Amino acid sequence: MQIEDYVKAGKIASEVRETVRVKDWIGKTVYEICEEVENEILKKGAQCAFPVNTSINEIAAHYTAEPNDPITITDSDLVKIDLGVQINGFIADTAVTVCYDPQFDGLVQAAEESLEKAMSMVKVGVKASDIGRAIEATIKQRGFKPIANLSGHSLDKYTIHAGKTIPNIWSIGGFTLSGDSAYACEPFVTTADAGGFVRNGKIKNIFALNSRKKTKNVEADKLLDFIWENFNMLPFALRWITKQWEEKEARELLDHLIKKKAVQAYSILVEIHGQKVAQAEHTFIPNETGALITTISQ
Repeated sequence: MQIEDYVKAGKIASEVRETVRVKDWIGKTVYEICEEVENEILKKGAQCAFPVNTSINEIAAHYTAEPNDPITITDSDLVKIDLGVQINGFIADTAVTVCYDPQFDGLVQAAEESLEKAMSMVKVGVKASDIGRAIEATIKQRGFKPIANLSGHSLDKYTIHAGKTIPNIWSIGGFTLSGDSAYACEPFVTTADAGGFVRNGKIKNIFALNSRKKTKNVEADKLLDFIWENFNMLPFALRWITKQWEEKEARELLDHLIKKKAVQAYSILVEIHGQKVAQAEHTFIPNETGALITTISQ
């Protein structure tokens, strides 16, 4: 495991996240936010591990800006900005909820506090189910609900979801943390009268390579090679390929690759009762006495 690259990626991710946290985004479009945050990552000498997610209000995750996306942030929006940084394929995944309406401060604090509680107990040998129990208890103590069907995950080289999950509720079974893996922990919090689950929404604007098998469509196969060379197996956005292909053609080629199962498209995730959702997230590597939290502010 390349600890040095995990640490470098984490340092950049935490710097960018803290800039995001204090900035006034009211009146900005989600396109402007995504482009600004992604460019900041590139400027610092890293690559994006996935398109910046700007998930607003009841959308919990997986919304990224369309090309020239006009959706604009208002002073009553709860915006989850989830960003990923990679160095040589080693990933830092972190998120912050930006909110300008004091009535939702408690929701945001519950996400941050439950993450802090989780980070205080992680070390080699700790059960993922016990982390979930602590996250759930912290959120419920504040009068809110965790999102039961969203979870943290193990990370691997060029792989964001590497097979293991860190739940946000108590659950039976699971695994114990090991010192040779990196993990992302990400509590999602919603209101007391919410359903506490997410469903797939209709929008799909984050994509990833499934297979490098050629489709016999020359231009689509060129795009397939471009995706592999530039993003490997990591997620990408339409915005990232319209620098090479016109938007209309890029959409058509992507649709062709999805039909051929060479590319998969991820749905946005929406709280089932349409209630607002907050999120906080860190990446960490456990050790015998605690954990190296790569995305903590230095």
